[in-house]
Amino acid sequence: MELEPSPLDSELNAMKITLFVLFIFCTAGAFGQAVLSNQPQVIQSPSHPLHAAVHAMATESPLVGGEGYTYAQGERPLWEFGPVSQPTPLGDVARAYRKEKLAARKAEIVFEKQGS
Repeated sequence: MELEPSPLDSELNAMKITLFVLFIFCTAGAFGQAVLSNQPQVIQSPSHPLHAAVHAMATESPLVGGEGYTYAQGERPLWEFGPVSQPTPLGDVARAYRKEKLAARKAEIVFEKQGS
């Protein structure tokens, strides 16, 4: 005759696993404290005395390639940007949506009560 495991056994098993994992973490922390040196290390950032001094700028170099520098001024004609689209008024969109909704196929069977 076999006995079914009780819910208390599964809770005890979960607690044992949790305590074991906690024990492993605490052991790793203690090991880390024992291995690391407790002597402080002073960190100094390097000083740059010429950082804010005035000096000549570097020569310019193009990022994309090429050698020249082009400059243009003025306005571009509107036809270069493509066709202008006319937005549909919101009222027309609403009327079209209402017509679609009325023309949609209705359900053939209507359930009055659903569920219990």
